[in-house]
Parts: sequence; structure tokens; C-alpha cells
Amino acid sequence: MNFSSYTSPPFLQNPLFATQAFPTLHPLFSKIRYSQLRVYWKMAEQLKQQPAFVKINQLRPGAFGLNLTVKVVSSKAIMTRGRNGTQGRNMRLAECLVGDETGIVVFTARNDQVEAMKEGSSVILRNAKIDMYKGSMRLAVDKWGRVEVTEPADFSVTEDNNLSLIEFELITVEE
Repeated sequence: MNFSSYTSPPFLQNPLFATQAFPTLHPLFSKIRYSQLRVYWKMAEQLKQQPAFVKINQLRPGAFGLNLTVKVVSSKAIMTRGRNGTQGRNMRLAECLVGDETGIVVFTARNDQVEAMKEGSSVILRNAKIDMYKGSMRLAVDKWGRVEVTEPADFSVTEDNNLSLIEFELITVEE
């Protein structure tokens, strides 16, 4: 990494803070050097980047950490099952066909995600991943992701390119 153009935050430019007051704030801070702190500060700034959104035609098997803006073409409830455990929640699954201007793919909605996936609504899928089911791609958002209903998108869905109809096969190559 190139830190030549990096400037320290104003409170760290005070020499009294950097040499005397800083180590007394917390016992762990006495083991961190000022130069290390600048590196950590720069790394934290880099993590604040805006998320990159992808299109449906860019999806590949095994992809994760995906952010997409899609429209729901259709939604079909597959399963609703009650639990007899201590939580007392119902488990719901729905298969939804979602897409954008580049294509469509099957999205598996779980529990609270089912309400957001109404036909015709526009949603933002954050931290989505591709699951493989019987050789075909399925889009899913697990507990570390988020499904957000948003204002109607201004694109029309292209239903000609259905990526869930493409069958993939895992091939191991020996050298």
C-alpha cells in the first residue's frame, strides 16, 4: 500500500496526544505505535467504500458478497412448516424469479424475505450468494445479508436470458 499521500487525523497530529496521553487511554494502546495507528486508520477508510452492484449476467457459480437491484417477476410459495421447538416460528420458503435488464435467475426467499418478494416489486439484495441446486444456479441471501424493498426501478426485465436454466457440472482436473 502507498501511504505517501496520507495525512493523520487532526487529533493524532498533536504530539502531546501521540506521546503521553495516547498510551494512558487503554492498556492495549501502549503496545500500538503511532505509525501502526496510521495504517489502521487508512485501512478503516478503505473499508468505507460504496458497495459495488452487479448485473444478473455477471453471476457465476460460487459467487458471494453480491449486491443487486432486481425486480420480482414471479413468486411461488414452496413450503410453510411450523416448528415445535422453543422458538415457535414458522419456516417459510418461496422460489421467486428475479431479474434486471440483462437476465433473470431464481431467488430462494426464506422466512421474512417472503413478504418482500411480491410480484412486481423492486428489491435490493445485499450480500447475496449463489447456491447450486441440482446443477443450476440459485440466488440466496442468508442471515448476514439483507433484502430491502425499494422504489420501482426504471428498467424492464429481460426474460430471454434465464441463468437458472443453464446446467453446470463440476469437473475435477488432475495434473
